[in-house]
Formats: sequence, C-alpha cells, structure tokens
Amino acid sequence: MTNTLYFGDNLDVLRRYVPDESVDLVYLDPPFNSNADYNVLFAARDDTDSAAQIEAFTDTWRWDRAAAEAFDNVVCGDDDGVCDLPTSRTLQGFRAMIGECDLLAYLAFMAPRLLQLRRVLRDTGSVYLHCDPTAAHYLKVLMDAVFGPEHFRSEVIWQRTGSHNNAKRWAPVHDTILFYSKGDRYTWNKVYQPLPQETIDAWYNNVEEGTGRRYNRADLTGAGTREGPSGEPWRGIDPTAAGRHWAIPRFVGDLVAGLSTHDALDALDAAGRIHWPQKEGGKPMLKRYVEEARGIPALDVVTDVGPLKNSSAERLGYPTQKPEALLDRIIEASSRPGDVVLDPFCGCGTAVASAQKLGRGWIGIDVTHLAVGLIRQRLLDQYGEAADFQVVGEPTSAAGAARLAELDRFQFQAWALGLVGARTAASSKKGADRGVDGRLFFRDDGRGTKRGKTRQVLFSVKSGKNVSVADVRDLRGAVEREGADLGVLLTLTDPTKPMRQEAASAGFYESPTWNKRYPKLQILTVADALDGRGVEMPPVRHTNETYRQAPRATAKAAAQGSLGL
Repeated sequence: MTNTLYFGDNLDVLRRYVPDESVDLVYLDPPFNSNADYNVLFAARDDTDSAAQIEAFTDTWRWDRAAAEAFDNVVCGDDDGVCDLPTSRTLQGFRAMIGECDLLAYLAFMAPRLLQLRRVLRDTGSVYLHCDPTAAHYLKVLMDAVFGPEHFRSEVIWQRTGSHNNAKRWAPVHDTILFYSKGDRYTWNKVYQPLPQETIDAWYNNVEEGTGRRYNRADLTGAGTREGPSGEPWRGIDPTAAGRHWAIPRFVGDLVAGLSTHDALDALDAAGRIHWPQKEGGKPMLKRYVEEARGIPALDVVTDVGPLKNSSAERLGYPTQKPEALLDRIIEASSRPGDVVLDPFCGCGTAVASAQKLGRGWIGIDVTHLAVGLIRQRLLDQYGEAADFQVVGEPTSAAGAARLAELDRFQFQAWALGLVGARTAASSKKGADRGVDGRLFFRDDGRGTKRGKTRQVLFSVKSGKNVSVADVRDLRGAVEREGADLGVLLTLTDPTKPMRQEAASAGFYESPTWNKRYPKLQILTVADALDGRGVEMPPVRHTNETYRQAPRATAKAAAQGSLGL
C-alpha cells in the first residue's frame, strides 16, 4: 500500500484502499478559490442547478444538487447509515449561519474526507491542514468537530510571500496550517530552524584568533555540588566553592567520550575549545562555534522558509506548489523514519517527495492525471531507481486508455503525455495551444557540461478515431513555427500509410553531442508507449537511456480499477 500514487477522488480512494489506523501523518493542502471575492462565496444558489464536473485546477465550489447530497450524507449518515454526531451538528450550524452557499458546499466536501482521514490515522498520528485565511476559521471549527478541540495543537502561520499590495486592508501574505493530533499521545520530535542573523550577531560575538570562527561561551559547570571528580578543583578552580560542579555540555560529547571529568577538561583545553578569561579568578568557558548551534526551536510563525522563486530548481509550474523545506519541517516534527505519510490532495507532490527523501513511506492521491504524471516524473528525476513506487488507477491497456478518452479528453491528454515524460503545454484553453499539447526539453551541443542549447520536442495528442495525415502536417507546421527540433504525434489509433510517409518526409534531427540522427517527426501510439517504447531523441539527462518508463498499476490494482484496468 505504501509508496503508492492513486488517481481518483480521494474520498473513494480512502474508503477502498487505505485501512484503518495505517497512517502516521497526514498533510493536506486542499484546493480553495482564495482569489475569489469573499462575498461571492456567500451568494445563494438555486439548488436546482445541475451538478457540474470539477475540471483540473478548478477549485471553485457551487451549492447545487450534488453539494446538497454531500451535505445530507454527513448530516444524516453515509451509505452505511453511520453518522458522526459532532460533525453533523457542526455542518447544521454552518447551514443555519451562512446559508446554502458556495462556502457551505466546500465545507460539505471537506467534512467526509476529514472523517476518513481520522479513520486511517493511527492513535499516535497527526494531521496538518494547510489553508488560506479565507476559510481557515471555518475549517478550524470543522477540525474541532472531527478530531476534538482538545486535540488542537498549533496554528502555524507561514509567510508565503514578501509583499502584497492591497489598498483597503492589511496586505495578505500568509497561509494557515492547522495542526491536530488524533489522540493525547502523539509523535513529536523537536525540530529547529536556523538562527536569525541578528541572533548570531548578538550571541556569537567572539572571534577566535587564528581561525576567525565565531563562538559564544557556554558554561562548563552545573548548579549544585557533587561528590567525586566533578566536584573537585581543576587548574586551581574549585566549582564546589561556588555551589556548582563540572558539567560538560553534550554537544562536545564526541570529543571527550570515555574520559574522566578532569581528563575531558584537559582534552578540551588541548583542542583549543576553552575560553580563558583575562580577568584573574574568572571561570573558564566552553567555546560553542556558530556552526554547532542546532538553531532555535521551530516557531509557529514561519518566516525563514520563503516561497519558491521563479528560478528555483524545485519549481514545476504548479500554481499552488509549496517548498520542500516547509514539508521537511512538518514531516521531521511529526513522524519517524519508516512511518507512513499521506497527502490526499498531493498536487505536484511536494509532501510525497519530502517523505521519500526523509525515509518515510508515503501515499499520494490526486484527481487529475496531470498531477499524477507530474509527481511520477518528479520522483524519477530526483531519486531515479531509488523511487520504488506504483501507480494505481491509470489505464494499463489501450482499451482502458480509450475509456479514459471517452470520459475526459483532457485527462487522457495529460496521462498520455506522462507516459513519455512530457508535460502539458502552458495553455489549457481550448484552441489556444495552436496544435501543441505538450513539450519536452533536452540539451544538446554541450556533452559532459551544463552548457548547451536548450531544445524542445513538441507533442500533439489525438484521442479520436479520425486521425489523418492532416494532423501530421499540422504538427509539422507547429514544429517549424516554434523552431522546435522534434515533433511527436501521440495517438490512440494506429497511423495510416500516408501519415507515416508524411512524417518520414520531414527528415532528421542530427545531434552534435551524440553523433546520431533522430526522425524529426515521429508517430507514437498509446499502445507503443504502454509497452515501453519512448520518443527517439537525445537523452534528457546525459545517460545511456532515452526514456525511463514510469511504473504502472499492478495487476491486482488494475483489476479493481474503473477504466478497463
């Protein structure tokens, strides 16, 4: 079950795949339309509105028939007739206070998912809900209902941006992260954040001669007198006379391991670690170098982890991407190596990537193939073969792919591009892509160096049955128009002879780095990609492979899927 990406609605995935009390830490950053006019969220809706499918990246809720049914399922009981009374009363209270509005639809969406997260958490587990101030107060009340107000631990404020102009209110620059435990005994590891520069300047105000290293002075004695060596004089200094005893700090334990008290003090002095005051009778102190400082205990106002910059190597182009440093801190604080971390709205997979890095097991769930494909490639890029995971809920056959195409053409497009490691084009609006559905970049002209021209492969994805030579010509025109080096037509159906001839007439791209020729226009079927065939092109990275196929759903999971799996 662990180290698994699930494609699908997280409520369904949680119910079907994740057992009771099997997860140690939950982090969720659920979508919410924080850019909407707040008052619009309270506008009443006609409850006869037909339910609308929520498309990828659409995080706006509407009070409609589907929302009303979700509300009733929580208030009156789920399919098994089970009703969580505190959560039911809370939703009823929300309805009485704010009415049947879009915000109530969102809260009715979140309530059953929070109940499922409580179910899958171990008794020692914790949950962190990341939200913006627009709905944080409502979500906190809902979390109180689900987990109990006595299990609220912290409200963490993360400064997500440095500046924001707003003429009529305080500039909104922060997100809220609500931290709850499931029970009274929960995993907690003390974590530290770097020392602020002003603290370093104030505390580490001594400079060691000869090395220039900054240090502060730590006490070598502890309160109270002791019998034995720790209470005896050393170098003419008697700690007992001052009501104290020798006590060597733990952070230099490796330097004095196995030594008696006086021998340890001699060793520290020989190593230049003791600061001797010039004043006669002054007591010696231990030098603590600034690089030995663990930092300060992590605060509930996080200002030392900034947002991702446009130039950041982490940035994947996902609109709500969070920095790994923020997730590292959360995971290190509330889990241990080998524990299981769950992100039910995993987006571009920052929590998943952080859990992988820190030696935790993980489960990621997302409703879009775009996100699942992005996470899959992210893990392979960062961890290679060490990223041992499976994907459940994806098509594993041409028939399953056809079924996905019938259900949602854009989901099919994102999934198909993910098979070959490509990403969707920047524009997702119909007709705005000008024949380009995806892109893949590689470097050439710089073998063995980071230099080299960035080149691109353009993709056109076709899910219909009426694919023809005109589609190949359109792709050829896009490649020429954008100055791309390769073009790939990724199609659900087999190409015709005229299509193959048109592609062959485009000639070849010649790689100066690899001294190899690649067909400038290629036609790749989904069945080929599922069988492991990739794009003929120079390696994206300087390796001996042109394409590393991502893992697919296991046979067992395939049999349980809903797309002909």
